[in-house]
Amino acid sequence: MLNTENIQLLIDSGEGYNVEFKVRVPSKVRELTEEICAFANADGGYLLIGIDDNGQIIGTSLENDKRSAIQGSISEISPTLHCELYTVNIEDKTVWVIDVPSGKDKPYIFSGSIFVREGANSQKLRTVEEMRSFFQECNKIFFDAIPCSWFNIYTNADEQAIKDFRTEAQLSPSTADKQIFENLELFTDKGVAKNGAAMFFGKQPERKFPHAITRCVLFKGTTKVFIIDDKSFGGPLYQQYLQAMTWLESKLQVAYKIEGAGPREEIWEIPLTVFKEAIINALSHRDYYEQGATITIEMFDDRVEISNPGGLLPIVAKDFGHKSMTRNPLIFGLFTRMHLVERVASGIPRMKEAMKEANLPEPEFHTDGMFTVVFKRKNNSDTDGTVNDTVNGTVNANEQSVLNLIRKEEGLNATEISKRILKSVRTTKRYLKSLNNKKLIEFKGAPKTGGYYIKKL
Repeated sequence: MLNTENIQLLIDSGEGYNVEFKVRVPSKVRELTEEICAFANADGGYLLIGIDDNGQIIGTSLENDKRSAIQGSISEISPTLHCELYTVNIEDKTVWVIDVPSGKDKPYIFSGSIFVREGANSQKLRTVEEMRSFFQECNKIFFDAIPCSWFNIYTNADEQAIKDFRTEAQLSPSTADKQIFENLELFTDKGVAKNGAAMFFGKQPERKFPHAITRCVLFKGTTKVFIIDDKSFGGPLYQQYLQAMTWLESKLQVAYKIEGAGPREEIWEIPLTVFKEAIINALSHRDYYEQGATITIEMFDDRVEISNPGGLLPIVAKDFGHKSMTRNPLIFGLFTRMHLVERVASGIPRMKEAMKEANLPEPEFHTDGMFTVVFKRKNNSDTDGTVNDTVNGTVNANEQSVLNLIRKEEGLNATEISKRILKSVRTTKRYLKSLNNKKLIEFKGAPKTGGYYIKKL
């Protein structure tokens, strides 16, 4: 049973995978029961009645007939589910709590349908085929909810991962780690940390989950023949996301538009937002039961492909781009808390819109076995080492490559840079001179031992 302090911590953390706010009991009590059924089919959770969507404590009262209606509606869930209904006084206001356990006899059905939790929302599976397929694909046990006996979050957690989560989730510094872990439902009923907790907060979780990594590969040309760069990133999932984004930024072309004395504007050949969406989707929705494949980011001269093991779940395949469902609701919920997922099923439309705004083809999606999204690059190739469509006030594509490299590895000299970009020293020096004239880079040190650095504005 929650006390006043627990309730306040849940409110401060906001709605999520395990918490739902209601200002009052809806006129149709069954809407409340659908949420309860969804919690039971996940890891359990709390419905807090008397709290608005912004986390403001409004308070409410429940007459006997309303309480009876709620209990009567819950009794229609099959198999039988026992929930606690009680009040907690906070700020001199009454908040009603419906405490829903993680069901032991999943799936739970209400009015002939299964409801499941997806981030901070509930989804309905409408047909028997969808229900059967969904739970078969998830083996009735979500991989991220399986007990992880080797992981002790209090001794084996990555401190930076916890710090990053606190910052991005905007949690109060005064809230103890223990309370946060409990509120996030990172433990089983027996107090053992779950796989999702280990992958999200553990030090080097790839030691136990070698397939839970992100591999980034740069190819020369448009086929998988010549590999230029090959990096594999492990660690907590959020760190994998950051490392993958950094790798992409070091390879993509970026123009710097300079107008007057104001800050220079970055114009990426492909909008970075589409990669953020695609990578978070891959980390959240991949099939972690599949141990023979990893998340891969492959860059070619004409495209970037991001793939993850596991095709679409049946309920999603029938309404792709409009309905969302994850194999890893705990992991998805943690990314949601970090505000890296805006709305359920909104990622695909946002990627399409971002590509359209950049005058690029819509992303392509391949969903058979592996889920792959393909982003087409702009044609930056030419015959003489220059780009013909250079815009005044920007750097050209080859100069961008040099700028990206220097930003990643400051201090390189012209010879070292020429080897990295596969150009002659003479051509490389031409790029460096142009960037220096545009006051984007500067040379530091002695002529024979110095190197190039990004110029600070």
